[in-house]
Amino acid sequence: MKPAPFDYHAPATIDEAVALLARLDGEGRDAKILAGGQSLMPMLALRVARPEILVDLRRLGTLDYIRDEAGTLAIGAMTSKQAAADSALVRRAQPLFQAATELVGHRQIRNRGSVGGSFAHADPASEYPAVALVLDTGFEAAGPDGSRTIAAADFFITYMTTALEPTEILTAVRFAPFPAGRRWAIEEFARRNGDLALAGVTVTFDVDAGLCRNVRIAAFGVQATALRLTAAEALLEGRPAQAAQFDAASKEAAAALDDPMSCIHASSAYRRHLVGVLTARALGQAAARPH
Repeated sequence: MKPAPFDYHAPATIDEAVALLARLDGEGRDAKILAGGQSLMPMLALRVARPEILVDLRRLGTLDYIRDEAGTLAIGAMTSKQAAADSALVRRAQPLFQAATELVGHRQIRNRGSVGGSFAHADPASEYPAVALVLDTGFEAAGPDGSRTIAAADFFITYMTTALEPTEILTAVRFAPFPAGRRWAIEEFARRNGDLALAGVTVTFDVDAGLCRNVRIAAFGVQATALRLTAAEALLEGRPAQAAQFDAASKEAAAALDDPMSCIHASSAYRRHLVGVLTARALGQAAARPH
């Protein structure tokens, strides 16, 4: 199929883009931001999305950067995923985010898809929202009233829906410092390499005197958005970093899921089972990681 007809704009500055979105919103026009297009263009071709207007951010070169800002890793929204995957700074400062990025599609997709576009798209099968939940990620948005920062816990609302207003643009993603020695892992299951995950789990925790501390576990691909598995976190907090505890936490992670999604590729029960298996696997991998 071909996309439904739409008007096209490519503003040259952030201020111009925000002003355009504000005007279109005031006119009651349905506008969609294009920030790489690796998720949006297939939706347009299938007419799953039929916006009246596309606002292309490709000319906003000021949003293409990766830098250290006083210990905080800042990534501009228009930075390509492949640039993030290849960055020595990202690998050193946020190894979990770098590893998650390498799981996204194939290199050709990562070359074109933007970091900000993926976060704003908020696909429940995407690795990024779950990673954001365990990494204290902040999302910087620019709108008619200026800039604001949205915490990851407040950013993802439901299926492909975020806290961004129709008149706002995601300009940057910021990661709090990743403590030295923190354990991490991300595990997912997909039908083929590069496919969207049927289910996935990401974990971070510290080990202090053999005990798990600051445990964070998040799942993706199982509900309308990524979610923290807080019951499993609580079960593991302060307990020995051992296989028996990981097994108990993985069972709790699976049991705590509220009606996982179901589709022709994976039933609700199968996704629940996957979350248990992947949680145990991720915890064990994280514990064994050199530190």
